[in-house]
Amino acid sequence: MNENQIAKIIVNAAYQIHTKLGPGLLETVYQVVLAHELRKQGLSVEREVPIPIIYDGLRFDEGFRADLLVGDKVIVELKSVEALHPVHAKQVLTQIRLSDRKLGLLINFGEELIKNGIRRLINGTIDPKEDASS
Repeated sequence: MNENQIAKIIVNAAYQIHTKLGPGLLETVYQVVLAHELRKQGLSVEREVPIPIIYDGLRFDEGFRADLLVGDKVIVELKSVEALHPVHAKQVLTQIRLSDRKLGLLINFGEELIKNGIRRLINGTIDPKEDASS
């Protein structure tokens, strides 16, 4: 399964969860429920995955943690905030660059309409089709 196929499953699951639970819960609640939903669909899901930084030939795992790594291909960063800010996208771009992956999803469950809280990020850029449901 490629990154786009995985991303579509993730986005559909996020819509389903947001419909059932609504906005405003803690980020960790959405993380646990989304991981469960994706595993039910046969995807491998890791939570709180360290993304190491290599410096002076040494590996440091303390730098970043991906909320979810799905299918060993797509990094998912979850938020439950009023609005996303540019720093949130930069965080995901940094994670996908450091982990040498191609695609990341930034999902804000704090939005009243989940479609307004989903951003698709490609290693190095924000996808021009920012709405991952396209």
